[in-house]
Order: sequence, then C-alpha cells, then structure tokens
Amino acid sequence: MEESLGNFYKGKKILITGHTGFKGSWLAIWLHHLGAEVIGIGLEPYSEKDNFVLSQIGKCIKADIREDICNIDKVKEIFNTYQPEIVFHLAAQPLVRLSYEKPVETYQVNVMGSINIMEAVRVTPSVKVCVMITTDKCYENKEQLWGYRENEPMGGYDPYSSSKGAAEIAISSWRRSFFNPDKYETHKKSLASVRAGNVIGGGDWAMDRIIPDCIRSLENNEAIGVRSPKAVRPWQHVLEPLRGYMLLAQKMWNEPTKYCEGWNFGPTIDSIIPVWDVAQMVVKCYGKGELRDLSDANALHEANLLMLDISKAYFRLGWKPKMNIEQCVALTVDWYKRYKSENVLNLCIEQIEKYSSL
Repeated sequence: MEESLGNFYKGKKILITGHTGFKGSWLAIWLHHLGAEVIGIGLEPYSEKDNFVLSQIGKCIKADIREDICNIDKVKEIFNTYQPEIVFHLAAQPLVRLSYEKPVETYQVNVMGSINIMEAVRVTPSVKVCVMITTDKCYENKEQLWGYRENEPMGGYDPYSSSKGAAEIAISSWRRSFFNPDKYETHKKSLASVRAGNVIGGGDWAMDRIIPDCIRSLENNEAIGVRSPKAVRPWQHVLEPLRGYMLLAQKMWNEPTKYCEGWNFGPTIDSIIPVWDVAQMVVKCYGKGELRDLSDANALHEANLLMLDISKAYFRLGWKPKMNIEQCVALTVDWYKRYKSENVLNLCIEQIEKYSSL
C-alpha cells in the first residue's frame, strides 16, 4: 500500500525545475500544501492564464526563481544557496511539433539542461534524492500493441522524443558513473527517472495539445479542430503521475539503493483511447461544442500509438491510477469551467484533496 505523503514532505526542502510549467505548477501547489519548503527554478510562464499565474503559487513558495537550466553556473549557485534535500527536474521543451522548428534548442534544454541539473546535484551535499522527469516518448516506438517496459531501448523519431531518449541515456550514465548504488556510502545520493503518458488537467494552455485546443475553441464559440483524431494516447490526469513521482521520492529517501532506476507511470488500458474520443468527452462535460476533423496526410510525423507498461510501479511501489478516463476529463473540465470566477489556488487544492481521498 502507498505511504502517507503528507507526513513525509512536511518541512522538507524541495527544489522543482520547471515549476512555472503545467505539471510543475501542480507539483509546487501540492508540495506547498503538504508543508514542504519549495524552491522553484523556471522560465516565464507560457501565458497569463497558466495555472502558475492564476494560482499565484509563486508568491506562496519559499523561492520563485526565473533562470534557464542551460546556465549551469547559475543553477549550481541556486542549489548552493538553498541546499535542497529532494529535487524534481521537470523543466523541458515539451512539445513534439515545436521540436521540428527548434531542434537545437530542444536538445540543449532536454539533454544538456538535464545534465546540468545532475551536475548541480553532484556538487550539492544536501541533495539526497533526485527524480528526473522525462516522457513516455523516450522509448524507441515501434507502435506495438503492448506497453513499453522500463528496460526497453530508448530512441525517438522526432527531435523531442529523441532528445528525451538521449536524456535517459545520460541519466543512466550519471547514475552508474557518479551515483552508483554500489557506492552509495561514498556519494549518498539516489537518482531515478520517470516516464509518464499524455497528461491532462486544469491550467494547461500549451499549443498542439488537445485539451487546451478544445477549451480555446469552446471559449471562442468555435468548432474544435482535431489534427490527429485516430492517434491513440495513454491519457491521465496530471495528479496521477505527480503522486507517483512523490511516492517514488519518498521510497528513495527511505531505501536509496532500492529504487534508483527508471519508472513508468501511465493509465490503465481502458484510458488508452483515440484523441477524437477524448475531445468528445470534453464537449460532453463542458455542455456544448462540436468537433472538426483536421487530418492532414502531409503533417509532420507524430506517433499514432504509444503505451506504457506500469506493472513495475504497481508491484514495487504500490502505485496505480485512481481515476478512469471519464473521471480524468471531468476533473479537468471542471477546472476550466470554474477558473474565471473562483480563487484558482483554492480550486487546485480542492481538486488535490478530492483526488487524494479517492
């Protein structure tokens, strides 16, 4: 069974990279709510409607720092100043289509940025645990009908996916070279990587993601254009993998040499459905809207089928998803229907507590 997260995180010094992003803002809110001292390193938020901006979580946490993780000297300086105990590395260039436009920047951020964080961890004595967040797209995708396991080959067709595969190879190298579990008594650090599927939830306004695309169209009273209606994705609410990351970090803290490896956090098989079906659920939950198929035979390559095997997290961490796809979409749409008229930080905490009680 899962352990209590609340008692563990209270008073812990936690550094989050990418805390201004979608997943990072939710993690910062959750950890702050549990009583952790949160230090955030991130770029400016994507838009004024982002969850980070509307929740004003930056004003609540211990430190809200604007810095590029590609600047290794600044990163090390921040680590040295705040002496974090646990690090969650989420900062990334996270979009497939943007990686075709900015392949070099994608590699700089996703590969060298990750290496910079591991180097900062290496020279900061206070850090005991580091969880490196990558993606399900780090695997060499053969569009097979069964989920990828943690020990399968890394790869990636597009610059984004391949940059995350390269980051995973670097993480594996740093673990063996500098954070080897066999030499734990020398370095005293535990390093893991985590891979999650297509994450949805309130406060995401990124381009080329189906939920933000749906909400923008619904708010503008326009038909929802769906680029890849038949693409099958492993959908999960943002709180599902975040709970996995937090649970893993707790296990690593207690047994540092037992859990320092790669982990998948994905949905159950019934939540692995086509993009079109998810868009239909959004329309139903929102109470209005219509869909338009925008399929383009000449579009840039994106994976059509991608699934993760989550058996390892289930058997070794006691983690499994709490919600099915209908619940995930309902909780997500609930945020978007309420954010204009309510206190967004309170809304997020309400959703976290509702999810935690499931």
